[in-house]
Order: sequence, then structure tokens, then C-alpha cells
Amino acid sequence: MTPVGKTTVHRGRWTLEDRLELGLRELPFEVAPGTASVSVQLSFEGGVIDLGCHGPGGFRGWSGGARREFTIGGEWATPGYLPGEPEPGVWHVWLGLHRIPATGVPYEITVVTSPSPPPAPAETSWPAIPERAPVRDLPAPAGMRWLAGDLHSHTVHSDGTLTVPELACRAVERGLNFLAVTDHNTVSHHPELAATGARAGIVLVPGQEVTTDLGHANVFGDTGWVDFRKQSDEWVAFAGRHGGVISINHPLSGDCAWRRDLSAEARPRHAEIWHSSWWDRRWGAPLSWASLWRPDVVPLGGSDYHDPAQHKSLGEPTTWVLAEGDDVLGAIAAGRTAVTTGPGGDAPMLLRVDDELIALGADGTVLVRPDGSRLAVRGDHVRVPARAGGMHRLESHENEVIALCG
Repeated sequence: MTPVGKTTVHRGRWTLEDRLELGLRELPFEVAPGTASVSVQLSFEGGVIDLGCHGPGGFRGWSGGARREFTIGGEWATPGYLPGEPEPGVWHVWLGLHRIPATGVPYEITVVTSPSPPPAPAETSWPAIPERAPVRDLPAPAGMRWLAGDLHSHTVHSDGTLTVPELACRAVERGLNFLAVTDHNTVSHHPELAATGARAGIVLVPGQEVTTDLGHANVFGDTGWVDFRKQSDEWVAFAGRHGGVISINHPLSGDCAWRRDLSAEARPRHAEIWHSSWWDRRWGAPLSWASLWRPDVVPLGGSDYHDPAQHKSLGEPTTWVLAEGDDVLGAIAAGRTAVTTGPGGDAPMLLRVDDELIALGADGTVLVRPDGSRLAVRGDHVRVPARAGGMHRLESHENEVIALCG
């Protein structure tokens, strides 16, 4: 019989050939009945190795390159991992061979199973809930309203530095009505969102950034865990079956650019056209990508906020959704979105309400329709007919994109 308290060690050297053959490795260990905690430590020299695990019952957590150790117990787990009694049977540590130099990477994995639960972490105090910054009052049909939000953010459950309450309070301070919390390859943050949002006064949308070396996608909604190991078509199908919305993230952002195979039939309508990495919006590549992706693309925006030290701000850019009540997910799914530089002030905006476009604070800009035709905007509250089937945008006289809408 396997003892309840046991140490398992795996060691070796990963080579570049190993990474090319199979980028995600699974190293087994046994969990005996009566085990109350599982602790894993990873050490390696050089390169980048991601960390995660699953048990006989399925996914138990992922921290990518943000951590080199984790613990799972019945009542508590390291952020990024799912608490719950460790089920008996064969578990696997996941090692993602993210960056392996030609010289290889020596590694060691130490797994300790114990009959004792992990010590409870110290209670963390809630941050003071700030006063909400004012948000613009925008024209909307009866029974609906425009909500300001950010659709891309991270916490300590992946590679962010803020807790869920800390992040929520920063979003409130910025004047946002909603925030999607999209930690990498995990849903361990989801149980915190509803209560935290209610206390802070903001809608926290459950999300997961499905993250691979060849591209990232956000899945919005309480769908359960999306298996990043599968093909992208299966991500799309899973999101659809479970009532979620999937969006391609930052398709032209450095080494995170979208390079994954995805059938034409499975291409999602939603895409994070405006990402914080699009710092020079005279650069037309994101728009060119969108026009080639599919003609009816729904533009989204996200800050990809991780850490205050990054000098990013939540809500830059801001995604606005035309919602019934607080149904942010329903508005996104319906394609009722607009994207602007931020949530406040009097920056130009372009909104679509039914079959009409409304340009606000946009005097002297240029409206670009889906077919490429252009119209000079004269006045600070201009209404014109919308064109079917595509994305509209406002540009400055220097061809800088200053607003998008579906």
C-alpha cells in the first residue's frame, strides 16, 4: 500500500529536441487514500519552464512561469490551483517547455504528499473601496445602458501581482462598471468574483486566457476550465456548448501573436483588436488583420493589466457594451460593443444603436465604414446610418484610430 506521506523526485535535463517533440510533459506521482495535501517544488537552471498539474478527477491548477511551487489541500490551495481533498490515484505534474536553450535545461521536481492539511494562510485585509470616478452619460435605447469596462486583466491566480479585491477596487477607482478577470489557463479565481464584485460595486466577469506559445484567446463566462492542450477549434466548441464567448487576443502582439491553426468555420467573431500593445494607432496592421479574419468581426479592447509597476492603467483601452441591466456577457455575445481610449473625459466616441451610428465629441475626425468609404464628421453629436456587416472606426486627420464600434 502506498504510504500517505511520501516524497517523489523526478530529475533530468530537457533538451531543445524534447521541446520540439512535445512541449508539455506530464510527470506522474501517486496520491494515497487519506492524503490531505500535495506540495510540488520545481527547480531548473536557464530557460523558462511552466508549471501545472492534474489529478485523476481532472484539472487541478496552472501557474505557468509565475511560480516554482504550489500546494493543494482540502480547504486551501496556492492561487492558480483548485482546493479540494486530493483524490487518490495517479496525478501528473505538468511542465511546459516554454523556452529551452540549445544547451538544455537541468530540472528537478519534488512532490511531497502529506496526511496533514496545509497551514491556513494569513487573513488578508480588504483594500478600502474607493469612490468611483465619473463615467460619461451616453445615449441608449429605453431599458439599456452603456457600461464601461476592461476585458483583459490578471491577478495573483496567474502572473498578476494584485488579489481579486485589489484589482476590483482599482477598476472602481478608474470608473469602470465591469472587469473581466482572465487569468492564464486557470479558473481558480472564479469562485471569488461574484462576492468581490458585489462588495466593491462592480461586475466581475469570469474569464480565462487560454494561453499557448502560438497564441492566446479569452473565454468569457462561467464555462468551467478550457483545456489549452486541445486544438483551437475545440476551445471554440467548448465555449459555445457552455454559454461562453471566445475572443482572439492581441493577434499581432510580439511573441504572443496569433499563429494557431483554426478552421474558417470555427473563427470567432470577437477579437481583441485594440490591445495596450497597440501604442501607435497609426499602425494599421491590427485593422488589416481584422478585415482578413472575418468581415463581421466584433471589436474588443483590453489593457492586459498585470501589475501597477507596468505603468498600464485599467480601462486603457475601454470596451463599452450596450447592456440590459448588468448583462455584460449578453451584450458582448450580441456584438453591442465600442472601444475608446479610456472611460472618462470627453474623448471622441463612436457608438452603434440599432441601425444608427452616433459620433460624440468627434468634430473634425473621419468616419471609416466597413467598405472603406470615409465621411468627415462635422459637429460633436452626429448621427448617420450604420453600414451592415463590419467594424466602423473614427480616425484623426493623421490616420490615428481613436474609436471603434461593431
